[in-house]
Amino acid sequence: MQIIQTIVNLGASVMMPIIFFLVGLLFRLSVGKAFKAGMLVGIGFTGVNMVITLLLDNLGPASKAMVTRMGLHLTVVDTGWPTASTIGWGTPIMPAIVIGFLVINALMLVFKLTKTVDIDIFNYWIFLLLGAVVYAASGNFWATAITTWIVFGLTLIVADLTAPWIQRQYASLNLKGISFPHLTCLAWVPFGIFTNWFVEHIPGLNKIDMKPEKIQKRFGVFGEPLTLGFILGIAIALMAGYDVSKVLTLAINVAAAMVLLPKMIDILVQGLTLVRDAVEKQLKKWFPNREFYIGMDTALLIGEPSVLATGLILIPIAIVLAFILPGNKMLPFVDLASLMFLLALVTPFVKRNMFRMVIAGTLILICIFYVGTDIANFYTKAAVMSKIPMPKGIVSMSNIVGSATTWVGWIVTKIGTIF
Repeated sequence: MQIIQTIVNLGASVMMPIIFFLVGLLFRLSVGKAFKAGMLVGIGFTGVNMVITLLLDNLGPASKAMVTRMGLHLTVVDTGWPTASTIGWGTPIMPAIVIGFLVINALMLVFKLTKTVDIDIFNYWIFLLLGAVVYAASGNFWATAITTWIVFGLTLIVADLTAPWIQRQYASLNLKGISFPHLTCLAWVPFGIFTNWFVEHIPGLNKIDMKPEKIQKRFGVFGEPLTLGFILGIAIALMAGYDVSKVLTLAINVAAAMVLLPKMIDILVQGLTLVRDAVEKQLKKWFPNREFYIGMDTALLIGEPSVLATGLILIPIAIVLAFILPGNKMLPFVDLASLMFLLALVTPFVKRNMFRMVIAGTLILICIFYVGTDIANFYTKAAVMSKIPMPKGIVSMSNIVGSATTWVGWIVTKIGTIF
């Protein structure tokens, strides 16, 4: 387990190139091509992380300023996905659970129960976080382990089912042979399906088409992602009460993220494509009648303009919801800047229509606030068990972009309380 922890500590930007280099060699790429593929993936991840960091570093303070201006004083604080990942990897049940994930994925591939080879080991924290909260609720190792392993296996199956649709809707990203076994995002796909069905049956609303290309065609340069990012950056900065210099700085940085993210993802996909094509070629020889997917992180998808733009729109919506929802105790905070991740796998099921994405995102946030409020005691206990120091002034915590605060997480945690 120390080996796994050491690899994870390297971060995705180092870990993923190593994995892709080894996979490339395994599937008979030359050393040179395998090295190039790994380096492109590493450079792509580094670029994506740099742009996301730029975005989060600028949106984070603005989001906190908006919360302060609203005068929100709620007792369950959103401490963000970085803390959530630390809880997951720090939980005492981590070693056995991770070994189980590797074995389960291998067995499901052998018995044709999944097509997905989940190499996104870094994001195992998503399942580990859920396991940590269930363990805090149940205190029963085996009940927790079995429940978490079942959720992991079902996630692989759902990743298979959603992959063709995602590949079609994100055609410009060249995602052939890729799936996304990312529980935090997959859990919200039903919300996208419901929203799309609902809007389709409402005359007038079903005619509203806010796909990025439609907006750009209608408004020209004012509909391009860079302009959209600039305008949204200004709006968020004004709501945060910023002065002119800070308004312009945030606007430029958000616009930069809208332009740079797709370019960084293009580099990552170049390396991914080299390995994917080699894997596909060899697997067709070894298993001529089977199809396989490479399981990847949804960070590949947030460069889509509709995802990033709608994620920004949801920031003020989240703050207002926290204020008006009866019975909500959850204070949106650190994860406000990461809301676009909630939409990554919802987007294809609402046809990349930003109007429908806002509706789905609002429903998702309502669910998260109530789940986060309800499981806060178990979430906080899981953090303590993982030796996470409680931030000063915080007595209860949860997070927005994570598996525990999905509807799946709520059901599994409630099951845990039975044991």
